[in-house]
Amino acid sequence: MIIGTAGHIDHGKTSLVRALTGVDTDRLKEEKARGISIDLGFAYLPMPDGAVLGFVDVPGHEKFVHNMLAGATGIEFVLLAIAADDGVMPQTKEHLAIVDLLGIANGVVALTKADLAGPERRAELKAEIANALAGTGLAGAEIVPVSVVTGEGIDDLRARLFAAAGTLRPHAAQGRFRLAVDRCFTLAGTGTVVTGTVLSGAVAVGDRVTVSPSGLAARVRSIHAQNRPTERGEAGERCALNLAGDGITKDAVRRGDVVLDPDLHAPSERIDAKLRVLAGEAKPITQWMPVRLHHAATDVAARVVLLGDTPVAPGAEAYVQLVLDHPIAAASGDRFVLRDTTAQRTIGGGRFLDLRAPARKRRTPERLAQLDAHAVADAGLALTALLDRAPGYVDLAAFARDRALSIAEADALVERDAVIRIGATTLGLAPATWLRLKRSLAAVLDAFHAGNPDLPGIGLERLRLQLEPRLPAPAFSAMLQALVRAGEVSLDGAWVRLPDHEVKLTPPDEKLWSRIQPLIGAAERFRPPRVRDIAGVLTAPEAVVRRLFKLLSRMGKVDEVAHDHFFLRGTVAEMAAIACDIAAGAPKGEFTAAQLRDRLDNGRKVAIQILEFFDRHGVTLRRGDLRRTNKHRLDLFRPLADEPTTKPMSGGEASPVGRPDFKSGRGREPVLGGFDSHSLPPPSRSAS
Repeated sequence: MIIGTAGHIDHGKTSLVRALTGVDTDRLKEEKARGISIDLGFAYLPMPDGAVLGFVDVPGHEKFVHNMLAGATGIEFVLLAIAADDGVMPQTKEHLAIVDLLGIANGVVALTKADLAGPERRAELKAEIANALAGTGLAGAEIVPVSVVTGEGIDDLRARLFAAAGTLRPHAAQGRFRLAVDRCFTLAGTGTVVTGTVLSGAVAVGDRVTVSPSGLAARVRSIHAQNRPTERGEAGERCALNLAGDGITKDAVRRGDVVLDPDLHAPSERIDAKLRVLAGEAKPITQWMPVRLHHAATDVAARVVLLGDTPVAPGAEAYVQLVLDHPIAAASGDRFVLRDTTAQRTIGGGRFLDLRAPARKRRTPERLAQLDAHAVADAGLALTALLDRAPGYVDLAAFARDRALSIAEADALVERDAVIRIGATTLGLAPATWLRLKRSLAAVLDAFHAGNPDLPGIGLERLRLQLEPRLPAPAFSAMLQALVRAGEVSLDGAWVRLPDHEVKLTPPDEKLWSRIQPLIGAAERFRPPRVRDIAGVLTAPEAVVRRLFKLLSRMGKVDEVAHDHFFLRGTVAEMAAIACDIAAGAPKGEFTAAQLRDRLDNGRKVAIQILEFFDRHGVTLRRGDLRRTNKHRLDLFRPLADEPTTKPMSGGEASPVGRPDFKSGRGREPVLGGFDSHSLPPPSRSAS
């Protein structure tokens, strides 16, 4: 157990610790000369059962309250000293307020200099002290008269401390390791040593750690816990760590730094918190008010951003955002204290809620609802609450990191709540949200197919933006992949569709296609008119005809051999077969553009366009003016099931792209996505 002293200057805190432990905690020359504590002092007291009590003796002078706050970090039990000749004094009240703001609810009051007060004065003081403690975490604490001069009450107080150590629940060492540094020094023959209170988790000799917020990496060479050499230090202990690493020096590590598990290194400079303003404050907390923020052993300048509509009145609580001048290492749930910029008074304090506070939209109802969830102290209940609020998902890795949870603790929470992890991302959703999201996705796809039967599917980003919760793009992609594996959706490039969706033309498009098809088939199939000419023949808008051809190309019914020059897919297959036939009868299997032109009877220009199209897709291989067919690519233009060819195609098994059954999962449907003249880069040379 770690015991922290508190109380007004010259109320005997240091003398009392010396009487209890035999250790003089005033170690500085100036402290000896002035007879007051200026900086933190430390002492240790062995218990009968072999355990050790640690004492942190803090200064009582108002000028050194910042040092007092640094020493209050991680203490579990407060020893409040009140002198019998003075009673409750200003620093007594401020220290008591700080102890209350830090959430310390275990302690005892030592009525020091008891030899100076008779029975009546003692009774009067006890009533005064009880009144001061009322409404704080120490309300009802025992009051023990002690005197370091006569020895009165010292043994009784020591026994009470031993008893309290036996009743306090020990800290769990399951979280990730954090130690708040309050001293850093160099020992000859040892190197750099940091001391502080272990806030969570445990550390062992040889562990790799990080000094935050600077980010310096270090290795733990040796450990002293509660003033004893050991191989391991745990939460609730004062530890001295001998650190080694590049850049690890006495000047590189300062009071206020936190030595922690490397996975926890994520400094914060904008934090949402719950603030309680002390009832004795003269003025309310206003927007953008400058303050000094004290957390663990550090203090930093900050500004208060109100998240409500009105200033925070004395005695009231409210959500605020703290914008820091410099980042600090913290964890959600950590306690903090605010003091004024002149360091003359304590204003209030509270708990950190969200270390990743947004700079925009920080006062919306959705954001305030999130803060209600973050305010739940129990990590499991907080996770459940966050999953039930917008945006509907939680970054599980960030949640565990910011609460300093171990991997085992985080996994246990996820398993307990049956949280759905999305693919390889760290995002998690509640089971009900996952089901609602899948149903919403299916409904959006169904409605899109009903309104756009001629389209192969909806674009990925357009679909993502229509769903709630709106997942980040990587997580949405991972979700789709999971649904594809489960057979619930299908992906065709950038298009998402339901598995049973078939691209169909709208009635107007069907009617227009029925008029176009004869123009590019039958006798004219090897030299079909271009889009402009077809539009002129049918007196239809050119853009409408072009759009329909593009759609038919995606459906696999036509191929855009050259710009605005479309051929039926069956015709392309027939031309490929003719090219194979010409090559089969030619020496070395090589033929010219003129030979294909003569067989197709479609003119040199069109024949060259056809061969360049085949070249781009690897169906033909060109060398100078000669070409030969590539049997491994002939299946690219296999005829559709309902469009028989005039000649069988030769060649072995090849790429399945272009087959009716490729990717579609059905036996007799064309693949969504045909070829066009821009599918591959044009050849470097043109045929002569």
